[in-house]
Amino acid sequence: MTRPVILVIDDDKNLLELLKMRLENADYEVVTAFREEDALKATREQALDLAIVDLQLVNTDGISLMQELHAINPDMPAIILTAHGTIESAVEAMQKGAYNYLTKPFQPEELVFQIERALENRRLTSEIKRLRELVKERYEFSNIVARSDKMQTVLEQVTRVSRTDSTVYIHGESGTGKELIAKAIHLSSDRKEHPFVAINCAAIPETLLESELFGHEKGSYTGAVKRSKGLFAEADKGTIFLDEIGDMPMLTQAKLLRVLQERQFYPVGSQKPVEVDVRVIVATNKDLESEVKKGGFREDLFYRIHVIPVFLPPLRERKEDISYLVDHFLNKCNQQMKKEVKNLTPMAMQKLRLHDWPGNVRELENVIEYAVAMTQQSTITEDLILQTRDITVSPLLSLKEARDDFERSYLIRILESTKGNVSKAAQLAGKYRADFYNLLKKYNLKPEIFKKD
Repeated sequence: MTRPVILVIDDDKNLLELLKMRLENADYEVVTAFREEDALKATREQALDLAIVDLQLVNTDGISLMQELHAINPDMPAIILTAHGTIESAVEAMQKGAYNYLTKPFQPEELVFQIERALENRRLTSEIKRLRELVKERYEFSNIVARSDKMQTVLEQVTRVSRTDSTVYIHGESGTGKELIAKAIHLSSDRKEHPFVAINCAAIPETLLESELFGHEKGSYTGAVKRSKGLFAEADKGTIFLDEIGDMPMLTQAKLLRVLQERQFYPVGSQKPVEVDVRVIVATNKDLESEVKKGGFREDLFYRIHVIPVFLPPLRERKEDISYLVDHFLNKCNQQMKKEVKNLTPMAMQKLRLHDWPGNVRELENVIEYAVAMTQQSTITEDLILQTRDITVSPLLSLKEARDDFERSYLIRILESTKGNVSKAAQLAGKYRADFYNLLKKYNLKPEIFKKD
């Protein structure tokens, strides 16, 4: 493992040598600089992980030098060394970009501790920056595969509204990419530096959805062993995406309406309101206007969320996108599986174009992933396309068999979503932990096999 490289700048040669010795003993590589020009030269010529700068130097002050170093390497944290009488200046240095400061004399252990914290902070900052770039690369409008006129119209529409704070209502069949569009809107908005929080309202039991959204106080209900601030509070200053909002229970709909109207809510068990500043994006595959007429969805909430409607057309209505999507998924699968599948035969592509795609883009991705995994050639042939659709009709099960089959599938799904965490799984299922364990025992399900590294 490469040792971190630390630049130490001080006009006291004895202190410089002492610091070098101590830091090398702590397993760091050390570059020393007695003069400011040596420090600048070292920063230009090699990759440095951290700088330790004395505040009082012969020809300049440590703050000015630190700013020059940051002009060369903006990501390099700096620790300022200061005497007792110059703490005010050290605080000023932190305001101008220093990570921290140490007052002389200091213990060697304290210096090493501060270095470790600064390097870990730099590592986390770099990782966050890397992940943001990856997310931006994937979810920017320019990277969404959409060549058809219908999808171009959608992208033009959402590009215009992304800079506003208006509530967006995304309607489309399952698998059309509603969350993809929601993330793209967020990343193109002024809130992009703040959280994007998503929740599938259909995946959370009715008894827990309100707590998930608005938080709860400790002891507010059975199983509430600690306080939770909820997803709306987590999304403060950012965007919250409410997927499958048509499945939200009526009681929770009323509380959501209050949040949209007043931008505040009460956590479960609390008498104190919490104010939030969030942009709301909702999505559904249901016809909510019909649900309103049937009494399954609040009319006042429908008009509150139906501000900017965006309709995502199903894949069968934009089949000209299929070839572009296939190329996109081939590249993605090749990277994941370390393969070099180049294309599909004309008959295989024709088979894709003739299919109705009830699962839309998600179904197409699954079909391509299966074909790439199974092929031993550089070209996918038609026998590998939609092969899994040749399914024989199973005989009807008894009511008990059907119920048991559903219950087992539900338990598997919830364990997968919680990565084998039984406490979370029991909470999501609305069951006591002991009762949940009994269900797992009944179907011989072992939580440990669902745990992921």
